[in-house]
Amino acid sequence: MDVVVVESPAKAKTINKYLGDDYIVLASYGHVRDLPSKDGSVQPDDDFAMTYMTDEKAAKHVKAIANAMKGSDKLYLATDPDREGEAISWHVLKALADDYGMHDIYAKRVVFNEITKRAVLEGINNPRDLDMDLINAQQARRALDYLVGFTLSPVLWRKLPGAKSAGRVQSVALRLICEREIEIEAFIAREYWSVEVDFKTAANAALIGRLTHLNGVKLDRFSIADGATAEAAKRTLEAGDFTIAKVETKPTRRNPSPPFTTSTLQQEASRKLGFGAKRTMQVAQRLYEGFDIGGETVGLITYMRTDGVSMANEAIAGCRDVIGQEFGPEYVPGEARVYKSKAKNAQEAHEAIRPTDFSRLPKDMSAYLDTEQQRLYELIWKRAMASQMEQARLSRTTIEIAAKDNSSNLRTTGTVVDFPGFLKLYEEGKDEKQDGKGDGDEDRRLPKVSEGEALTNEKVRPEQHFTEPPPRFSEATLVKKMEELGIGRPSTYASILTVLQDRSYVVLDRKRFVPEDKGRLVTAFLESYFHRYVEYDFTADLEGRLDAVSAGEVDWKVVLRDFWRDFSNAVDGTSELRVREVLDKVNDMLAPHLYPDGGADRICPACKKGTLNLRGGRNGFFLGCDAYPECQYTRAMKQAEEGDMDEKFAAGPIALGDDPESAMPLTLR
Repeated sequence: MDVVVVESPAKAKTINKYLGDDYIVLASYGHVRDLPSKDGSVQPDDDFAMTYMTDEKAAKHVKAIANAMKGSDKLYLATDPDREGEAISWHVLKALADDYGMHDIYAKRVVFNEITKRAVLEGINNPRDLDMDLINAQQARRALDYLVGFTLSPVLWRKLPGAKSAGRVQSVALRLICEREIEIEAFIAREYWSVEVDFKTAANAALIGRLTHLNGVKLDRFSIADGATAEAAKRTLEAGDFTIAKVETKPTRRNPSPPFTTSTLQQEASRKLGFGAKRTMQVAQRLYEGFDIGGETVGLITYMRTDGVSMANEAIAGCRDVIGQEFGPEYVPGEARVYKSKAKNAQEAHEAIRPTDFSRLPKDMSAYLDTEQQRLYELIWKRAMASQMEQARLSRTTIEIAAKDNSSNLRTTGTVVDFPGFLKLYEEGKDEKQDGKGDGDEDRRLPKVSEGEALTNEKVRPEQHFTEPPPRFSEATLVKKMEELGIGRPSTYASILTVLQDRSYVVLDRKRFVPEDKGRLVTAFLESYFHRYVEYDFTADLEGRLDAVSAGEVDWKVVLRDFWRDFSNAVDGTSELRVREVLDKVNDMLAPHLYPDGGADRICPACKKGTLNLRGGRNGFFLGCDAYPECQYTRAMKQAEEGDMDEKFAAGPIALGDDPESAMPLTLR
């Protein structure tokens, strides 16, 4: 009897049914060994020797595997098909050797991308050896995260009291959020006006034109800068006689998006379903592990941690069959679409996320799934289906409108769908545009008009606008930005966003990330003293080197040595720093946030002589007068927002922490 090890008990139960009585399928319940949370687990002075320990909870699972192996000939390691899964398989084998003396086991790695009987049997029949390049890449990543966390976090505790921790990737993600907030705070709105005219055509159809030229001058966004100029333009338009000057129609085509990768699934689930990255992965995990459908437990989607955008040939064939059945032959392109992954490391570029069987229509699965599972399955099914459908054929029409005396010109654009193609099923969601710049009026339906046709001027509508600051990051836009910069990996995005919130560095407000003062302080500190390690290019380059380790192109110890040489020197360089020196530097960096009135609000309101500066105490950070102890004025870092002051004071005094000298509590009243 052979033993098969998978990660989850749900998966173990399903796979045991597929393989029958000749196999024992057991679960490792995820990682079985890790670096202990203490100094010395990674030893740079001993060529980065790593001391692993079997987790207490995992020990009983390893014991169950060891007991099963006593009467077995072969061990199949069937953990998840990614770098993390490869490492878990290796750790299971190491734990059996170290803890139970099982050194000469016949052990093979088994990989399947979906939990279906066909895929599992195919995997068992085609085992391979463990991939040490993937394993070493994961070890290198874990060592780097450990070294940064256990070396940098104590520096933070000593030099910036109240800060909790720093992480290799989380600190860079936090910097993105803080920098966006600085942009928003520094933004100065600018006024501008647009002028539109409601026309009626000869056939009495409505047509809207936007002013583009006035008195022979082409208008840019800010040409009409105030209400007076807009009113003058309005009078000119009201006095004009207008005709259709030009009608131009251009045929265009749109191709569908590729099927989901981990990051695009997280982005689209956030936009369309309102799911956070963590929730998306939890629901996707359940869909991957499967449900009892028709007396057989089957996984509904392929593995959900992937950078790949391709689909297996048999999946594409099944998809094209269903497209023909559900939508008709005209929606099936002549040739299957081929998508290429942008992933640098081909070894990790697995299939995209897709249904395991396209004939399982979302409406038919609703009886087996809860609401969240149903919605996510439908999203995955539609995206994968649409990726193989015929392109959409559109006609983009531009109508130029001119006054007979050439005093003004207007334009309107619209798009007519000649053949919907994939749009009949699915269209990718869009993130908000910066500064209010959307896609204009391209989706507007336009009436039939001809050149030279006279128009009736119904109403002139000037409208005031103000430029808008860049929007705060949502989970979708932050994941997208991290992917663009090459920071982290799709499998880590959800945990990074969770850690930032758990450590009170950021909060989600109306589904947008807002940095807390603690997060801004940590970012300011790291930019001041560890700038290189929160640079986007440096972090992305390190990810690239880890990918090169996975591909067998670079030795993992070389990556660790190169990183540690410079990083340890940077840490040593902070040893003589005094807390006051650090707070003064952070105070200067955050001055626009702490003192938004440009300096006037730094004068102590109590003594009128001293200056407010950043201070730290047992209960966090606050602003205090530098004339202390003569003046003992303090206030919280974060002022009440305008309009919130009455509400905050009505709730009672605001606690500021303890007075540094008397240790008595201070409150703002």
